[in-house]
Amino acid sequence: MSTAIRTEGLGKKYRRRWALTDCTLDVPAGRVVGLVGPNGAGKSTLLNLAVGMLAPTDGSIEVLGGRPAQDAAQLAKVGFVAQDTPTYAGLSVADHLRMGARLNPGWDDTIARERIEHLGLDPKMKAGRLSGGQRAQLALTLGIAKRPELLILDEPVASLDPLARREFLQDLMGAVAEHGLSVVLSSHLVSDVERVCDYLIVLVDSRVRIADDMEALLASHHRLTGPRRDTSTLPADQQVISASHTDRQTTLLVRTDQPILDPSWTVSQPSLEDIVLAYLRGSTTSDTRPALEVLR
Repeated sequence: MSTAIRTEGLGKKYRRRWALTDCTLDVPAGRVVGLVGPNGAGKSTLLNLAVGMLAPTDGSIEVLGGRPAQDAAQLAKVGFVAQDTPTYAGLSVADHLRMGARLNPGWDDTIARERIEHLGLDPKMKAGRLSGGQRAQLALTLGIAKRPELLILDEPVASLDPLARREFLQDLMGAVAEHGLSVVLSSHLVSDVERVCDYLIVLVDSRVRIADDMEALLASHHRLTGPRRDTSTLPADQQVISASHTDRQTTLLVRTDQPILDPSWTVSQPSLEDIVLAYLRGSTTSDTRPALEVLR
């Protein structure tokens, strides 16, 4: 299976508001895919469609070659950790593992118990007494022990402190390496995505703006700084993603697979955050503050 998630013209409407529009994607299998976008961009809607918790209004979606949640076999292929890393406050850690074993035919109790021991969680402790980081790790354990082919994580570390977030992501990468999982990780923190992902999708205003290999994105984007000029005079192969101007200077972020040959430009490498913010803005104004506020 070369594709984990495939969508064609996918859309979801809530009454009069479209939460996702004309989404066409081929999310590769065997990768750790980062899904980035501002609040309200459609990230959670896309992931809930992928796990079968929502039905499309328009278009189609396939997950691992089948319709989401179409039967027990399809459900067993996908693990899901929702945005609030759901656990049951009144149940103990051991209760959660027993519940996972009863609900999932492919449950691997050895993996579950080894992870709980590694994390130092007391099996008798109620989930309501765990820290936010511990609850997130428990939810991740349930998702991994299900032995899915695809693990979908919707902002699982959004409420965690930096240390807990780093530990969660390190454990996630260990699980990917050990079990060969395909992963889709939604986050509004570009630094987290850059740390663990090798493929990037950016959603803005419910539409896909980027879907590409991380290394290819970094290699094909360039920051150009030089004398002020009209962007319409650039070569046709240079797609302008963002532009800012002073009286004498122009600064551009462009995408191209060709070398920059114009000697009047000073060429530098933008960071992944620079690239993502430029696509989030989708404009050519010199004020960058609104773009920064989108992610922070």
